[in-house]
Amino acid sequence: MISPRPALGIVMVLASGALFAVNGTVSKLVLRAGVDAPQLTLLRAIGAFGVLLALSLLLRPGPRRLRVTARQIPLLVGYGLTGFFLVPMLYFVAISRLPVGIGLLFEYSAPLLVALWARFGQRQPVRSRLWAGLALSLVGLACVAEVWGDPKLDGLGVLAGLGAALFLALYYLLGARGVEKRDTVSLCTWAFGAAAVAGLLTRVVTGVGDWTPLGDSSQGVPVVALLGYVVLLGSVAPYLLVAGAMRHLPATSVGIVGMVEPVLASAVAWVALGATEALNPAQLTGGALVLVGVALAETARVAPAGTAHPAPPEVVGPVPSRT
Repeated sequence: MISPRPALGIVMVLASGALFAVNGTVSKLVLRAGVDAPQLTLLRAIGAFGVLLALSLLLRPGPRRLRVTARQIPLLVGYGLTGFFLVPMLYFVAISRLPVGIGLLFEYSAPLLVALWARFGQRQPVRSRLWAGLALSLVGLACVAEVWGDPKLDGLGVLAGLGAALFLALYYLLGARGVEKRDTVSLCTWAFGAAAVAGLLTRVVTGVGDWTPLGDSSQGVPVVALLGYVVLLGSVAPYLLVAGAMRHLPATSVGIVGMVEPVLASAVAWVALGATEALNPAQLTGGALVLVGVALAETARVAPAGTAHPAPPEVVGPVPSRT
C-alpha cells in the first residue's frame, strides 16, 4: 500500500492542470483549422480509447481488468456519455465562440451544482459558506459575461459552457459510483469507448463531414500534430496524473488545486492566440470571484460523525475536459 505524500499529489494535480490548460489553446487551434466540435470530440475519444486500451492490456492484471458485468454497463455508458462525450463537445463549442478562459469559467460552475445536490438531493449538512460561495460565483459569472449594458459574449457559446457544467456535475456524481467498482484505468478506458461509439453514431446521423482540414496546418503547426497533443498530453496523461494524485490527496483537495486550470488556460490562450483571448479587468475580477466561490462551496460540506474528512461525492478528477 502506498503511503500518502500530499506534496507529490499537489505536484501531480498542478501538472495535469497545466496540460489541460495548454490543451484548451491547442484544441482551439484545431477548431480554427476547420475541424468541428463533434469531429474533434470523436477523434479525441477514439485516440484516447486506443491508448488506454493498450495500457489496460499491458498492465497487470491484463485483459481481466476490462471485464464488465451487465449491471455495470448502464453506469459505464452514462459516465462515458456525460464526462467524455457531451462535456468535451460542449466545451469545444464554447471555446470556438468564446475566449478559452471564459469557456472554462462557465464550465467550472459544475462544483457548485454538485454542492447544491449534496445539500438538497443528498441532504448532507453544509456550512454557511456554501451560500457565500454560490453568491460569489454568480456575481463572478455576471462580471465575466458583462451583463450590464449590451452583452458582449456569444449566446450559444455561453449556453454551451453552462451545458458543459451540467454534464460535468453528472460526471462527478456518476464517477462516485464508478470508482467504487473499477480501477481508474479500466473505468476511463470504457468511458472513452462509450464516447467513441457516441461520436461515431453522431457522425452517421449528421453526416461524415469534411475531414480535409486534418491535412492542413494551424498557425504553422500540422493539425495532425495538434491532435496528437489533444489525445496524449491533453487527455490520457492528465487523466492518469489525476488518478495518481487521488492516492495522495482527498478528492476535494484535488478539485480545489485543479482550479488553477482556468487561470493557466487564460494565460496560455492570451499569449498564444493574441488579443482575441484577452480579458478586461472586469472579467479578470469575475474569474477570480468564480474560483473563490467554487473553493468555498467545495469546502462547505461537514464531515459525518466518525470521519476525518468531508464526504463529498468522489470524483475521478477535476474538469476533464473537456480540455
